[in-house]
Amino acid sequence: MLDDFFTRALVAGIGVALTAGPLGCFVVWRRMAYFGDTIAHSALLGVALSLLLNINLLVTVFAVALVVSLLLLLLQRRQTLSADALLGILSHSALAIGLVMVAFMSWVRIDLIAFLFGDILAVTRSDIALIWGGGLFVLAAIAFLWRPLVASTVSEEVAEAEGLSPERTRLLFMLLMALTIAIAMKIVGIMLITSLLIIPAATARRFSTGPEAMAVLASLIGALAVVGGLFGSLHYDTPSGPSIVVAALILFILSLFWMAGKSGTEPAGNKGVRS
Repeated sequence: MLDDFFTRALVAGIGVALTAGPLGCFVVWRRMAYFGDTIAHSALLGVALSLLLNINLLVTVFAVALVVSLLLLLLQRRQTLSADALLGILSHSALAIGLVMVAFMSWVRIDLIAFLFGDILAVTRSDIALIWGGGLFVLAAIAFLWRPLVASTVSEEVAEAEGLSPERTRLLFMLLMALTIAIAMKIVGIMLITSLLIIPAATARRFSTGPEAMAVLASLIGALAVVGGLFGSLHYDTPSGPSIVVAALILFILSLFWMAGKSGTEPAGNKGVRS
């Protein structure tokens, strides 16, 4: 069944989409899109360290993302700069350092475009096992943390009063995002990972009647974008990673037209989580 490269690409892409959907909902609710970009950009530094130290790629990408997340939390506590300024510094610095390190490693042959924009058609069976195994772990963790995640998203003060520890929840959420980016990097690439997190969730928000419904719908919309993008890439001979993002964008635009023909009011469930 998985001997054909296109079939493997479909299975891997759908696995990433199903994982990214619920995670992307919290990115949208918490207005953390820029944070997602920062973690994604730091992945290239992880790639460079993997090549330099001859360590497993997933381990180094996750480790760098973890360090960047912890560094961001530490700097935010000092309150010397605004959050968006800190994110901008960390994001572009990590990306630039990664590019410079790769340029210095002249003894290593690396397909930089594949890391930046993905190479989903080259996924192997072991990649699929990693994506689905890691994805199921992330989904199980989100299900376990669902109540504290939603509560701290609505109000950190209320979550603190209920003993849900929003600071610890935020750190665990960052770890889950770092892991998702590490396992999804080969699918749509470093530069496009955040799009697969945000666009399906933003599309699902227009139709959902509650947080749980939005999470499920975001996964389904992401999977549909993967299928549409891959078949579009096959038909028009376009890059697969960007084609998936374009397909997600088309679904979002169609949702705008769909809602324009309605009453103009949001579903009631969208008001249950911070907008």
